[in-house]
Amino acid sequence: MRRHVEVHVTADSREEAERIVNSVVVSRVAAGAQISGPITSTYWWKGEIQRNDEYLILMKTTMDRLDDLIVVVREAHSYETPEIVAVPIEGGLAGYLNWITEETAASPKGE
Repeated sequence: MRRHVEVHVTADSREEAERIVNSVVVSRVAAGAQISGPITSTYWWKGEIQRNDEYLILMKTTMDRLDDLIVVVREAHSYETPEIVAVPIEGGLAGYLNWITEETAASPKGE
């Protein structure tokens, strides 16, 4: 059975988050995604503490598609070094996990 992951990405605006989500779902590197926010992020960047409102994106994919998803996110993202973190999904409803596998194995619409 393929391993599944949830990928976390932050974006600086709702519009950017929606653009990223559209890119990963249309290209079928993610079966689905959710956008939450705004959230407040506090982090170190170039030697200084930053505090910004961001939008959190949660995407579901397989390990087989993770590298492709990272490429699509990087192309759509404005950050120099975007947060892209994959967290293993250790369990869940079999039908849902199968759906992730099926949707990320399919070709993008029109191909």
